[in-house]
Amino acid sequence: MRIKVIVPFPLGEDEVRLRASQLRPTLLGAGVEVDYQPVRASGELADSPYDNLLIDMYIVQAGLRSEQEGYDAVCIDTASDSGVAALRSRLDIPVVGPGHAAASVACLLGRKFSVISTFDRWADNCRRSLVGHELGHKVASYRALDVGAPDVGRLLTDKPEVIAALGDLAESAISEDGADVIVLASTTMHQAAAALAERLPVPVIDPGPWSVRLAADMVLLGASQSKRAYPAPARPRDDLFRALPGVPGFEPPVVTIPSH
Repeated sequence: MRIKVIVPFPLGEDEVRLRASQLRPTLLGAGVEVDYQPVRASGELADSPYDNLLIDMYIVQAGLRSEQEGYDAVCIDTASDSGVAALRSRLDIPVVGPGHAAASVACLLGRKFSVISTFDRWADNCRRSLVGHELGHKVASYRALDVGAPDVGRLLTDKPEVIAALGDLAESAISEDGADVIVLASTTMHQAAAALAERLPVPVIDPGPWSVRLAADMVLLGASQSKRAYPAPARPRDDLFRALPGVPGFEPPVVTIPSH
């Protein structure tokens, strides 16, 4: 089984490898290979409707040929679930967004969950997505740090104070807002997941690994998105997406998590 994970920014190999480190090979078992591959260009920070549209477009560009490339499923490495609906419409193989996946798992594990973020605008992206999926009533709160724009390349590397502050934020969500599950608002927060899980008395959902595991299980069980919910276009115009220019001189690297 081969799964493609689309990274929403045009990052270099070292940065993609850091994002891919969220996924332990032992998580997937034998026969599952996962490729992390960035888009050719994108928005800068997913901080606005304008930027989010650019990210959507380039994620769709990166995913359109996934079936022809031999992939069995596609995941998106952003909890905003950018491009997911369009790719579900265009592809027959499963397409999984980590934001929706994490929220669904949180609903299985508790009654109310809180979304915590390093960036308030990413928390807003999650809010819009969850309202669209009719899960807003399951959210106890959205809480975000005020530490400025995140680094989408280095993530939380060498930022123990941010991880500690996220723990404080989560504890407030539990004690003040009534959350019994904590959901991380971004796959870029995966470096905080283990520390938060050890510190907190409730489950902590790290969106990225859950989305890939869910995609693998969908393939194994022969399930994919409903074409009644995500109808295919009558006249696809893949050529328009293929024509989108990339960053000059940039060739997206592929970082593979091999079968265990």
